[in-house]
Amino acid sequence: MTQSNGTWKRLVVAGLIAAMVSTVGIASCAGGSPKADPTTTSTTTAQGKPCVAVSEALPEGSPAVPIEVGPAPTSLLIKDLVVGTGPATVATSSVTVDYIGVSCSTGKIFDSSYANGAPVTFGLNQVIQGWSQGLLGMQAGGTRLLGIPANLAYGDNPPTPAIAPGETLWFVVELKSIA
Repeated sequence: MTQSNGTWKRLVVAGLIAAMVSTVGIASCAGGSPKADPTTTSTTTAQGKPCVAVSEALPEGSPAVPIEVGPAPTSLLIKDLVVGTGPATVATSSVTVDYIGVSCSTGKIFDSSYANGAPVTFGLNQVIQGWSQGLLGMQAGGTRLLGIPANLAYGDNPPTPAIAPGETLWFVVELKSIA
């Protein structure tokens, strides 16, 4: 069977496009949970914006979120607000936590277990790098503030429109238990 030169070119281009789409799809699925690629350069408006104070009412029962107002942290910020007791978390720990998350540039709450009505349980190897690294060594009963730059959070690919691409995130996490 013979093909004209134009048909072959279209087939080659279609094959290249299919290969690129397949590669992007595989790369975006690797790792199981959404994690930012630290080598990605952000071209979004949230990147580099200063942090502002919480701009809305906190859910009932949640702790205050002491955001460091001003320039966004460029590396993971970890601050124990309450030190827990007992064994500390390790990279393979499964934890149960209550948390509240606030966007740096807007001060808006984008997620909260307090608002959802129940703590959540997950493995430290199943979450964004800022949590995996930021909760290491934490003890049950402790409360920790995390300031997470975009490259350790969701980068330019947040899972919800409530988080801008390139957004630095603030969390207060209360560690209920470690398994």
